[in-house]
Amino acid sequence: MSQDAVRTVRAGRRTVEVHRPGKVLFPAGSGPGGDGGAGEYTKGDLVDYYRAVAPFMLPHLRGRPLMLERHPDGVDGPRFMQKNTPDHYPDWVPRVEVGKEGGTVRHTVCDDTATLLHLADQAALTLHRWLSRTGDLERPDRMVFDLDPSGDDFARVREAAGLLSALLDELELPSMLMTTGSRGLHVIVPLRPRQDFDEVRRFARDVADTLVAAHPGRLTTAARKKDRGDRLYLDVQRNAYAQTAVAPFTVRALPGAPVATPVSWDQLDDPALHARRWTVADAVEQARTRPWAGITSRARALGPARRRLDALRG
Repeated sequence: MSQDAVRTVRAGRRTVEVHRPGKVLFPAGSGPGGDGGAGEYTKGDLVDYYRAVAPFMLPHLRGRPLMLERHPDGVDGPRFMQKNTPDHYPDWVPRVEVGKEGGTVRHTVCDDTATLLHLADQAALTLHRWLSRTGDLERPDRMVFDLDPSGDDFARVREAAGLLSALLDELELPSMLMTTGSRGLHVIVPLRPRQDFDEVRRFARDVADTLVAAHPGRLTTAARKKDRGDRLYLDVQRNAYAQTAVAPFTVRALPGAPVATPVSWDQLDDPALHARRWTVADAVEQARTRPWAGITSRARALGPARRRLDALRG
C-alpha cells in the first residue's frame, strides 16, 4: 500500500480513515531488550495493534482525561504532548472540559475503539491517562507507584516490586503489576474514590518512606537524580491532580515499539521479564491471559490501610 494512501477501518458503528498507513513510525533497529533485530512498524501496524488490543485496553481508558504523546514523523521526529483536543477532531470523539488557572482544557476521552483508532491515525503513540474519572475528577480510583531504576538494571526493579507487594499485602491492599515499556514497573492499587489526591499522594509517600527506611541502601524517594546515587527511585508524584500515568497496553515511543503491559505477580519471577518484554507484535497475546482478572474489582478505601500503616510505623 502506498504511504500516501487512505485506508478505512470499521470500528463498531463508525468508519475511521487512516491516512498514510504505510508511513514508518518505528524504523528498524535495536530490539526492545537491546538485543537488536527489531523490525519496522508503520502507522497501519499501530492501528492494527490498537484495534486488536481495544477490548482489553478500553476498560482502563473509559471516562479518563488523556494527555496524548504524538509523533507525527515517527519516533525519530519531534514529540508533541497534547492536552487540548483540536477542533478538527470528529465530533464523536468524547471530550471533557477541565478547569485550569485562567481558563479550561478540553481533554480527549477514549471510550470506544473508533476513538482509539482515530488517535492512532493522529500518531498518538502513547496515551497518558488521569488516575480519576470524569464523574469525580478530584478523587482518584487508582494509586500508582513508579519503580524507576537509576540505570537499566531490571534486577533492582524486580526486587523493589517484591518488597512493595509484600508491604501492600500487609496493608490488605490488592495491587497490580505492569511493565512500563521503558525501564521500570508500575505497581497500581485500585481505590474506591473517597479520598482526594492530596490524601492519596500522602499515603503513597508514607508507604514509600516506610520501604526506604527499611532498605535505605537500595531505595530512595529523592526527587533529584543527583541525590539518588544508584538507588531505585520510588516515584509517587503521579498521584496528584491533573498528573498522568501511561495507560495499560499503550505503546511507548521507543525502538521496537514496546508496550506498557499488565502482568501477573507470578510473572515477576520469570527470567524473561523486563520492562520492554512485550511489543506491538505480541502484547495482545499477553492481554488474552487477563493477568489482572478479578483485581480491578477489589478496590479498597484507604482508611483501614492508613490505620494499618500508622501502626506499622509506630
